[in-house]
Amino acid sequence: MKILISTDIEGVAGVVHPDQTRAGNAEYERARRWMTQEANAAVVGAFAGGATAVLVNDSHGGYRNLLPDEIDARARCVLGKPRALGMMSGLETGCDAVMLIGYHARSQAAGVLAHTINSFAFARLWLNEQELGEAGLYGALAGEMGVPVILASGDDAFAAETRQLLPHCGFVVTKESGGRHSAISLSPQASCAAIADGARQAMGTLAQAQPYRLPPPISTRLQVHTPAFADLFCQWPTLERVDPVTLQFTSASVEHAIRVLNCLSAMSFMLR
Repeated sequence: MKILISTDIEGVAGVVHPDQTRAGNAEYERARRWMTQEANAAVVGAFAGGATAVLVNDSHGGYRNLLPDEIDARARCVLGKPRALGMMSGLETGCDAVMLIGYHARSQAAGVLAHTINSFAFARLWLNEQELGEAGLYGALAGEMGVPVILASGDDAFAAETRQLLPHCGFVVTKESGGRHSAISLSPQASCAAIADGARQAMGTLAQAQPYRLPPPISTRLQVHTPAFADLFCQWPTLERVDPVTLQFTSASVEHAIRVLNCLSAMSFMLR
C-alpha cells in the first residue's frame, strides 16, 4: 500500500509569520525543520497503519524546503520544480491514498498565512463554481486520479473549510488561528505526536475513503489582486476577461486547470 504525503509549511505548528516560510533567515531554517518533523510523523503513522511505501512531496514555494537527510529512511522525497502535478507529484507512480500535512486555509479566509497558490497575485479561485484553496484544488486532482485524501493537518480555519469538501478525511488541528499572523499553537512535539497517531488511524479508514471528484469539463474562475495581473494573464489567448480583476477559462480536466494556474503563477513574477 503506497501513500503520498504532500507537505506545506504554513499549517505547521509554531509557524505564524511570512519570515518563517521564506528562505534566507534563521526563522525559516527552524520552521523547515519543524516541517520535516511533521512529515516524518506522518511517515511513521502511515507505516504503523500498514503502508508498504511512502512518498513525501515537498509542496511549499520552490519545493526545496524539506531536509532529506532528516527524513525517515523508509520514505522517498519528491523535490524541486517545475513538475506537472505540483503539490500532488508522486501520484503518477501509483498511490492508494494521500495525506496533506502543514496545509493552510484558502485566500481571503481568516486563517494563519491563508492564501491560494500565489499570495502575490491570486485573490480567489473557483472550479465549477466551488471556491477552493490548495487542499480542495489538489484534493480534486487526486480524486480525478481515483485517489482519496485520508488525513489533513493545519490550523482550525483550514480544517473547518476543508471538512466540507473531504467529509471522510481525518484532521489534526495544529493551532487555533488568532488572525493572519497569530495563533495558539501546539508545540512541535505535541503536533508530531498527534499527526503520527492521526496517520495511523487514517490508514484504517482507507477502505471507506471516497475520492473528491469534480465533473469535467472544468470551469475555472480566478480573481486577482489588481488589474495589472489580469492584463498580463489575458495575453494567454484561451483566457477570457470577466471584469478588471477576474478571468476565466475552461479545461478538460482538473490537472489541466492546475497546470494553467501554475503557469499563471510563474508569469506573475514579471510584475514583482
